[in-house]
Amino acid sequence: MAPITPNPFSEITFNLKYTYKWLKTSTKLVMFSFLSVLLSCNNSLEPVSPEDAIDPDNEIMDSGDAALNYRNNCGGCHGQDLGSFVEREWTYGDSQENIINSITDGYAGNGMPAYGSALSAQAIEDLTNFILTEIDGKTKAMLEEDNPDLSGLITSDDLTFRLETITDEIPGIPWGIAQLPNGEILVTERGGGLFLVRNDKQLIEITGVPDVASQGQGGLLDVLIHPDFENNSLVYLSYSRINPNNSSERTTAVARARLEGNNLVEVENIFTALPYLNSSHHYGSRLVFDNNGYVYVSVGDRGNRDAYPQELDNAHGKIHRIHDDGQIPTDNPFYNTSGAVNSIFTYGTRNPQGMSLHPETGALWEGEHGPQGGDEINILEAGNNNGWPVISYGINYDGTTFTDLTALAGMEQPVYYWTPSIAPCGMTFVSGEFYGNWKNDLFVSSLKFEYLHRLKMNGNEVIGHETLVDGIGRVRDAHMGTDGYLYIAVEGPGRLIRLVPEQ
Repeated sequence: MAPITPNPFSEITFNLKYTYKWLKTSTKLVMFSFLSVLLSCNNSLEPVSPEDAIDPDNEIMDSGDAALNYRNNCGGCHGQDLGSFVEREWTYGDSQENIINSITDGYAGNGMPAYGSALSAQAIEDLTNFILTEIDGKTKAMLEEDNPDLSGLITSDDLTFRLETITDEIPGIPWGIAQLPNGEILVTERGGGLFLVRNDKQLIEITGVPDVASQGQGGLLDVLIHPDFENNSLVYLSYSRINPNNSSERTTAVARARLEGNNLVEVENIFTALPYLNSSHHYGSRLVFDNNGYVYVSVGDRGNRDAYPQELDNAHGKIHRIHDDGQIPTDNPFYNTSGAVNSIFTYGTRNPQGMSLHPETGALWEGEHGPQGGDEINILEAGNNNGWPVISYGINYDGTTFTDLTALAGMEQPVYYWTPSIAPCGMTFVSGEFYGNWKNDLFVSSLKFEYLHRLKMNGNEVIGHETLVDGIGRVRDAHMGTDGYLYIAVEGPGRLIRLVPEQ
């Protein structure tokens, strides 16, 4: 597929009062990715063409302003308003000294690079003081204010709609959504809770969830129901699983269970991404059924980009295809390849936190975080190599490059990409006629800029885009419900929200 090119619809208004430029390799980049890196710390909304992605005449310099440095480089990981720092447990300590050390030295095993060489000691100290001051103010504000007011009509390019809060009582970080045939909704919480949101909006916790490794980006991730759920009551959960033989190692796994009342029973693990690793980031992970009853599982590179994504002898940095019971389809592209993990469907993937089936073509689409820039939307076909990390439109967090290539024969180009990033997470296509001109458009959740990003589609081509519900909070998932409504899961507080079109 040919690289994207700019089009007249590709202007997005940037609601912060600053802009910045891309960089040249020799320039120090003001970077800060704090504690476990939850997503790409990037900062432009505008997708660009390959020739504009890395402009040698552009560079980023230390602004000398702690607030601006934070917003430029940290807001994607921890929210523009520092929301992820509030009421959290600080893995490495919350004193000024602790935070300075975390920024300076990093914690590679937990996804936190070291930025002592990219920031001056004074800049790090100023940034630390800014974070501590803002957290204190944010905490006090949370104690004094109610949840955001979501009332009123919202006008998009093609539709007027309103937001209906189904619940705002999901603890922690909501991650995945699945609607049952009766209209009730399952929502995962990354800390390990699975919740049923009843039609009367009551929130009930489901028991029987497998033990999860809730550390860094790990925990309870996606939820999916079987296409024949009405007859078999089967639920699928992706999660970070602890190695039963080594408690310091974890991996992405999928469990299948039967939902009986408010309990999961007959829980069994049907997929495990091997090998187990001692990192705690880049798990993926989304789950999708296709129209033929196969299950697709997205697995991130676990922060080991140079070891795993391009090799077929491991499960990391891949999209996997399995039967609904975990068995491996014999027509998988590498089923008969010597030494290959035979569940692999595509490879060369970084951190795929979005997957969705096109409602008309049945094609599987995937969205993933780039590094510093290079977030992608891809169409997945059996055996494809999506190129990570050989080709990319991104760079390292510390400003250095890991590849000079953005294209190479035998490696797929994205349908669409952002450089730098919006920090995409879950995504879904809108189907049916309920939303008018939104039909078949792709809706991508943005963690960094706290909105829902609509990609206007013409077949497989992106012809325009717009941002919706700006500032609503870190959007973790977007889900097209069985009832015809579009749902989103939002952090801070944990909310499940329905988008209701005005007729």
